[in-house]
Amino acid sequence: MEDMEVEAAAGVIVLSESDSTTEEESVSALVERLRHPVHRHVQRRRRRIGLSTREELQALIRDTEELSERLRRHTAEAHTHSSSRPAAVITHTSRQPSATGPRPALASHTGPSVPQEPGGTSAGAGEPRPESEAVPEPVGPAGEAVPEPVGPAGAVPCPAGEAVPEPGGPAGEAVPEPGGPAGAVPCPTGEAEDRDGEGETCSICFEPWTSAGDHRLAALRCGHLFGYICISRWLSGGGNKCPQCNKQAKRGHIIFLYARRLKALDNAEEVRLKSRLELEQGLRRMEQLEVAQCRQQQQLVADENTRLRREVEELRRWKAQVSLGSSQGSSLSSSQRQDSPGGGHYVFSKALLVSQTGSSRVLSYCEPLGCLLASQPSTHATLLPGFGVKMISTASLKPSQYIPIHSKQIRGLAFSQQQDSLLLSASFDSTIKLTSLLTNTVVQAYNTGRPVWSCCWCQDNNNYIYAGLSNGSVLVYDTRDTSTHVQELAPLRSSCPVVSLSYVPRSASSSFPCGGLIAGSLEGGCFWEHVEGTAYTPHILPLESGNCTDIQVEPESRHCLVTYRPGRTNPSLRCVLMELNRTPQTDSTQTPVCSCAAVQTFSAGASCKLLTKNRVFRSPAGQGATLVCAGDEASNSTMVWDAGSGALLQKMPADLPVLDICPFQAQQSSFLASLTEKMLKVYKWE
Repeated sequence: MEDMEVEAAAGVIVLSESDSTTEEESVSALVERLRHPVHRHVQRRRRRIGLSTREELQALIRDTEELSERLRRHTAEAHTHSSSRPAAVITHTSRQPSATGPRPALASHTGPSVPQEPGGTSAGAGEPRPESEAVPEPVGPAGEAVPEPVGPAGAVPCPAGEAVPEPGGPAGEAVPEPGGPAGAVPCPTGEAEDRDGEGETCSICFEPWTSAGDHRLAALRCGHLFGYICISRWLSGGGNKCPQCNKQAKRGHIIFLYARRLKALDNAEEVRLKSRLELEQGLRRMEQLEVAQCRQQQQLVADENTRLRREVEELRRWKAQVSLGSSQGSSLSSSQRQDSPGGGHYVFSKALLVSQTGSSRVLSYCEPLGCLLASQPSTHATLLPGFGVKMISTASLKPSQYIPIHSKQIRGLAFSQQQDSLLLSASFDSTIKLTSLLTNTVVQAYNTGRPVWSCCWCQDNNNYIYAGLSNGSVLVYDTRDTSTHVQELAPLRSSCPVVSLSYVPRSASSSFPCGGLIAGSLEGGCFWEHVEGTAYTPHILPLESGNCTDIQVEPESRHCLVTYRPGRTNPSLRCVLMELNRTPQTDSTQTPVCSCAAVQTFSAGASCKLLTKNRVFRSPAGQGATLVCAGDEASNSTMVWDAGSGALLQKMPADLPVLDICPFQAQQSSFLASLTEKMLKVYKWE
């Protein structure tokens, strides 16, 4: 009913052709400005159910009268300016309610047009209908309802399937938008189409917007429509205005629209399929990763199988040589085993692969947990780079787990005497760290500022630890102080790296009762006597300069084993067993001097390119015997001597040069472990 009244009051004005294009454009612009407010007013009222009060009907009549008055003034001005031109043709369209008849045809006349109320009543009469009178909806032939006009604001509907020209131009031509091109496409049959394409595509990317996804329909406060992703990128990229009207805008002004009559491409199925595709791609990537891991495990198993086959062949050859007595080395080993104290010897027990790529360096034994720890690089360098230790159970002789600790190669491992499973490690990454094997986590780290070559615990006070640096100095740390070192023992001779550190505990021995730290470097060795607290007295040991590679201590017998590499005067590797002693103090003014003297020398091969760590320890046979064990790089074997007689007891073969040796007790038996870059071999004393 509202649409009928307004359309009856607001007739459509169509001006004829004139010679002045400027005047036509001004008239068209005025008509558009007059038509749009009415259309917005009608749209606001159309959302209501109907005119339920007299005040609303009177307000509508007043609006109609105001519009009629403005149209009359404009017509008078047009006649004044165009007195010399043909008169304008004004077409008036009126809609009258009819319950049975068809819609009335268009009426054309010359002169100003006065909009009429349905039933012939003028819009300016100002007399409202009674409230009880119902206004019927317009219907078509045979009682069918007339459809509402569909199109942009102010557009003229197309009755009976015919194209109706836009107001403001000659008959049969559409009036262009103000400031637009001269011609426009007339509305198609049964449908009014927006001339600038709005309602179909985004004005930024010129692509149809969608009802779902990133390019769904969105609008700004000014009312212009865009695809959400386009206007979001426009405002995020520095633009602070609407791309069409230049009004101020920001991302917070963007709202989503849910419009029925706007053409939006339905891509919900496409979005759903894309999400499923991404899910399938993720599952495929996970499957590919699992396949790669399975291939890597298969390769490791194949390598392990090859290694075991090789060792089986080696054991078979070794067994054949022992049974036939054809090998001279086997005969020598057999004859020497008869001369060993107690008649025991080491028997090969098991070999384990520690590192597939190599770089294993040091070995240690944890008595409380009953496991060996061998340093190695990470097995997954891409996921977990760095170095750590691999735990090997002495009960089953099988690797249990890997613990990451440092970012660079580990050069020293040591346990305290408190049986607390606290591991001290030194690395080239300029740190020493304390790792709890009960939780497999690093509990304390100290930054030394320089690469660390060696480390050890204080056997007289477990609160102190030592770190040998690459510049020849030794740093003393107190585990109760987590900030920095408490003292630095500066080098006395040169700045060579401290390749070995061993602590000699205090004892009631008359020859060497004091305790302290023995630091070994390539230029010799120094004994730092631990007086009390953090006070240390240095004593230079009489060792050969330039060839010393390692110093190890046997704390019970007060012996130390010094290893010399081959040189000009001695072309073979030498392990010299020395006894520590101290000059007696005759009076209080004389300072005692700590020194050492050679007891026994053991010779090996003529090659020593690596800094091998050798060992001197009590013989498992007992009777106070001492064994010396060293790695022979020339023959890739582990050699065992009797420290008392100097005789070679055993020579156990290895695949690569032996880098570290560790004797240990487990399950009431004695074992000896030798470490190469890749393999760990365990021998049992029988």
